[in-house]
Amino acid sequence: MPTANHDSSENDSGAETFAAIFEATADSDAFAKEGEIVAGTIVQIDRDFVIVDIGGKSEGVIPLKEFGDSDEEGKPAVAVGSKVDVFVESRESDDGLLRISKEKADRLKVWDDISAACERNQLIEGTISQRVKGGLSVTIKGGVKAFLPGSQVDLRPIRNLDRLIGQTLEFKVIKFNKKRGNIVLSRRVLLEQERDELKAKTLETLHEGMTVEGTIKNITEYGAFVDLGGIDGLLHITDMSWGRVNHPSEVFNVGDKVEVKVLKYNAETERVSLGLKQTMEDPWNHATEAYPPGKKISGKVMSITDYGAFVEIEPGIEGLIHVSEMSWTKKIKHPSKLLEIGQVVECQVLEVDSSAKRISLGLKQLEPDPWELFTEQYQPGDRITGKIRSITDYGVFVGIEDGVDGMVHKTDLSWTVRLNNPADLYTKGTTLQAIILSINHDEKKVSLGVKQLWDDPWPTLLTEYPIGRVVEDAVIMSACDYGCFIRLREGVEGLVPMQDMVETEEGLKANQVIQVEISSVDTMDRRVYLNMKNIGSDKEGAAQRQKKALKAQADATPGTIGDLIKEKLGGKLDTMKKDDEDGEDGEDGEDGED
Repeated sequence: MPTANHDSSENDSGAETFAAIFEATADSDAFAKEGEIVAGTIVQIDRDFVIVDIGGKSEGVIPLKEFGDSDEEGKPAVAVGSKVDVFVESRESDDGLLRISKEKADRLKVWDDISAACERNQLIEGTISQRVKGGLSVTIKGGVKAFLPGSQVDLRPIRNLDRLIGQTLEFKVIKFNKKRGNIVLSRRVLLEQERDELKAKTLETLHEGMTVEGTIKNITEYGAFVDLGGIDGLLHITDMSWGRVNHPSEVFNVGDKVEVKVLKYNAETERVSLGLKQTMEDPWNHATEAYPPGKKISGKVMSITDYGAFVEIEPGIEGLIHVSEMSWTKKIKHPSKLLEIGQVVECQVLEVDSSAKRISLGLKQLEPDPWELFTEQYQPGDRITGKIRSITDYGVFVGIEDGVDGMVHKTDLSWTVRLNNPADLYTKGTTLQAIILSINHDEKKVSLGVKQLWDDPWPTLLTEYPIGRVVEDAVIMSACDYGCFIRLREGVEGLVPMQDMVETEEGLKANQVIQVEISSVDTMDRRVYLNMKNIGSDKEGAAQRQKKALKAQADATPGTIGDLIKEKLGGKLDTMKKDDEDGEDGEDGEDGED
């Protein structure tokens, strides 16, 4: 019986041990269920596989490549004893091993992390890998691909999405479907949140007059938008510099840091006007001291108008070179004929008005004044020779020196011919001799006379050229619509009226020597009329006209014919002459240059 009792006790003990082992094994098998992620320990590393013990009665094999690349020495990236999470694909196979996978475990864990981030409104990190239709593809941890729509990339549309490829950023999950493997990300939501927080902080301290630092966010033709921290301010082109700015891109690039002053701030509309030049001193504050009249300076031509050129002396200060101050000697029709935009020129300060922010500049002042040189060299009574520069209906302009012209009034062109239009007798470009009659220093005008080169011929004219006399060596001066002007000798000219002219096959030409007859003499108007037809055919009539002319001259006055005219007209001639000069003064400059 004891023996029986002893055997019975041993059997009971063995049964209990076997039951405990079976229960532990059953519990272990129950733990390693298919489709679950369990923790395991690496127990062996072969050439291509890694054996992992997950605590059950059998082990699983995972390809070594699932653990990533080897290190620099070629050793596996894992070691025996390392812990690893694996996904149980199936129960024991025929060889007694479980089918497990590290990659699937990693992917499932990523999806769990993404799901948790989406539910908890958390951010996830990812790298923009490539551009796809409608946006960008983002790789998040575990190699999971997500979609970033183009509208969710930034606060404003980005034209070149390719430049973002390779950047690692934080995103917010806005759509998530684990079954379809669909993940939609947004960076815009994150940026909007950051902007709103930053904006609220900025508005707490923002006020007019303060100086703030910002970043150039966008550039337009009329200015630049500056990000002050969640709120944008406009820096208008006129407030960028005291100097001239043609386009904001000349001063800034997107992304530039800039320190600006708040000029205006409307809390209701949240509009902010900024100024950059207001952070610097107005250069006009020292213009009077820096640029006194007479100072020679250099500057850059910034713009050209019909009336002059604007020259930048320093940033913020521009002066005007008026067209009348560009040359002593040339009549500049338009400043662009002499200057061009961007050209650096030397000039002289003429006048400064800081209150009106105006500076008058001159180019010609760098050269000697031709008028001063002229007045040092010439005086009334001197004889000059020059070319006719222009002809008006009241006189002829003659170039005396470079930059100085003199005017011969039509009454001072001839003793014996009265010209209504000087162009009938003279042509532009011909050389002419004259006497300086007067010099007006105030108006810088010179009066010339041609007839004063010779003595007044009228006291002896009827004796020298009696009516009916035939002149064999008369010279044609010019022809006009109503006749032909003839030179009898130097200082004595006459007119052949059209009805008394004779046409030849060759025609009448200037400087041609012809034969003429003195047909009549008007002592009152001081005119000599000539004839080319039937010369010498009316000697009796010529003698009668000669007697009448001599009697008229004798009865006029014991003095000269000039005295008679002055006696009858008084000061009217001088008044008429001066009125002609003053009334046509504007034409002097207009016609004085080709």
